Amino acid sequence: MSQAESVRKAAVLGHPIEHSLSPALHRAAYEELGLSWTYEAIDVTADGVGDFVSACGREWAGLSLTMPLKEAVLPVLDSRTPVVELTQAANTVVFNHGAKSGHNTDVSGIIAALHERHVVSIDSATILGSGATARSAMVALHELGSRECAVVAREGESSQRMQDLGALLGLAVEIVPWSQGSAVLDRPVVMNTAPAEVAAQLAPPQEAGFLFDAIYHPWPTPLASNWAGEVLSGLDLLVHQALGQVELMTGATVPIAVLWAALNPR
Repeated sequence: MSQAESVRKAAVLGHPIEHSLSPALHRAAYEELGLSWTYEAIDVTADGVGDFVSACGREWAGLSLTMPLKEAVLPVLDSRTPVVELTQAANTVVFNHGAKSGHNTDVSGIIAALHERHVVSIDSATILGSGATARSAMVALHELGSRECAVVAREGESSQRMQDLGALLGLAVEIVPWSQGSAVLDRPVVMNTAPAEVAAQLAPPQEAGFLFDAIYHPWPTPLASNWAGEVLSGLDLLVHQALGQVELMTGATVPIAVLWAALNPR
């Protein structure tokens, strides 16, 4: 391997991005793999992500994308995986000889995190929110066996996209307004993808199932604090989706314990 190939660049893009823990995860993985790669957090807006990605040279291995870039990046990609086509959201860009491929490790990350807690089959679920992460959650829950799903969201284009995605998956989707959202929190699994202050307006049931809250900063969220059942945080999703990104960008795997140790949250 030449020096140019051995020292490659990667980064996480988003706006805002200061709170991101992705650099700690990816740098720990590179150290474990013996790679002299760099990984930075770079503030990029939705308007600027296309130009940024297009300008990346051959020294770039890949990019992690947070909101609001998962949709904005789609027009500049040379290829997209079937999961990206389904969700219309890419949280990962991999560069290969100048080609830019889009991937979605949020779906596999959600599934892996639930499997780690021995949740391997879901009959019914509730999703809070209707953005890009919510669409990934719907695909993940469908892959885990869910055939019906309540979506707590405002009526509009984003909730209609959830309806359309459900139709593609053969999933019965009920759109529930936020004012009535508390009534559908008794499903076996509730996935929160909405801002903490929005989800906080809901009253958790006394006998709650499993809450997977995609937020990790700040933690705990009001919803998680008041939840009677088992709770997964956004850190679980962050670690599992990062594990997939590392494999896509480097072609190698690392033990998940390496990434958890980099965060040292427990």
